[in-house]
Amino acid sequence: MIIIGTIPVGITGLLLEHTFRTVLGRPIPAAIFLTVNGLVLYAAERLRRRATSRTPSAAGNGLLMDEAGLNLASDRRIASRSISETTLIATAQVAALLPGISRSGVTMAAGLARGLSHEDAARFSFLLATPVILAAGVLKLPDLFGPLGEGIAGQVIAGSLASGVAAYLSVRFLDPLFPDPDPDPVRRVLRRGRPG
Repeated sequence: MIIIGTIPVGITGLLLEHTFRTVLGRPIPAAIFLTVNGLVLYAAERLRRRATSRTPSAAGNGLLMDEAGLNLASDRRIASRSISETTLIATAQVAALLPGISRSGVTMAAGLARGLSHEDAARFSFLLATPVILAAGVLKLPDLFGPLGEGIAGQVIAGSLASGVAAYLSVRFLDPLFPDPDPDPVRRVLRRGRPG
């Protein structure tokens, strides 16, 4: 399902990459899409809250599962969906090719709209992210080492290091706000793996 779900965004990205980057990457379209993204995320949060109030959580049912058990249960629920339904959810990633649209946000919103729980929508969104982000990186890596990358190697290295340090510091300083008995802060954040 992950591979099939990656095909629509991959084809669209390859065919329309130049248009997305040049025509829609200007300030006015980007500002419009950023506003649309905020509305989509707001609607998704409303769906999540409505779904949470209707269905009790696994913890509320007295079920105690370890992390592997929770992930396996989530994977089974996602896999039980039809291929057409999961492809429809995954196709929402195409919207993220527009500047200002959150890939994980629109995918989670599509999952919630199709009846996935918040946890399953978040998990499916992040599972779908891996091949898309990897493919985009592989596609753009030759540009970095070719003529388009001349003179920016230092900026790329500095940006990569800065984002790595920022991610580490975010986990390190924000993690204490969310108590969890696991001593590894990165594993705690990855296990939660969902906003809000």
